[in-house]
Amino acid sequence: MKAEASRVRITPLHFAWIRLTVVEVAAVTDPTTPAHHGGCHCGAVQFAFATQRALPDFTPRACDCDFCMRHRAAWISDAAGRLRITASDALRRYRQGSGQAEFLFCGHCGVLVAAASTGADGVLRGAINRNSFDERELFAAEVAASPQQLAPDAKLARWSQLWTPAFLD
Repeated sequence: MKAEASRVRITPLHFAWIRLTVVEVAAVTDPTTPAHHGGCHCGAVQFAFATQRALPDFTPRACDCDFCMRHRAAWISDAAGRLRITASDALRRYRQGSGQAEFLFCGHCGVLVAAASTGADGVLRGAINRNSFDERELFAAEVAASPQQLAPDAKLARWSQLWTPAFLD
């Protein structure tokens, strides 16, 4: 773990009323770690998702909240992976429900790309909407998930275990 810790840079970011501490890990740009790509329809919001897992090994989690159902969102994440989201000024954020997660979507074409949340440890983590992957047809069938049934602290704990450490450009 000590060798990996030397590859981590902590960067504070300020967005509106919240302060996020973001972990940037070299694996996102490391050519030896496979990366999967995607983004919105118009290309203004893009991502690189670095993971050792193949896309067919992921089971998208289809959230049953009204917001996610209206977007047909099913979420992909890997706590051992890394996520880099690159966005122009088109990136828009929306909070709903408990307000603990921020939905990231394109203000030009409207595609919901990801959700992000800062855990109790100060690390920004994210999950990617399966529908925004370039190779979305490779995923296994989705399963239902119901985070709205969890208490706020339980949600953050679950996301800290499941979601991918993220960096937002």
